[in-house]
Amino acid sequence: MADIEVEFVTVERRFWSGTATMVVARTTEGEIGIQAGHEPVLGQLDAGGTVTVYTDEGKKVAAVQGGFLSVTASKVSILGETAEWSESIDRADAEKALSEAGDDAAASAAARGRLRAIDKAGA
Repeated sequence: MADIEVEFVTVERRFWSGTATMVVARTTEGEIGIQAGHEPVLGQLDAGGTVTVYTDEGKKVAAVQGGFLSVTASKVSILGETAEWSESIDRADAEKALSEAGDDAAASAAARGRLRAIDKAGA
């Protein structure tokens, strides 16, 4: 399977870059899977979404809070407001944040995204 170049950045830093066999991202239109040779596309990342990067070493799942995904035939650019890898997320803290979010839609989406990343990494 051919690889595709991935550049994953947040507002504050370069989050991850390298090559992947596939990238799966949750957008406002649903999940999209990207492999080398994919048609160009621009998508808005879902608030409280996830991005999964599949490499030769396995998969890495990140919780991402908003942003955009840009795809060319040879490169995926992910521009997230914030991102964190699933292994750095504490489930108890995420569950507490969700229960304390109340009517705050942004806080609720962020907490759900963090929990979704943990679950996807374990699957």
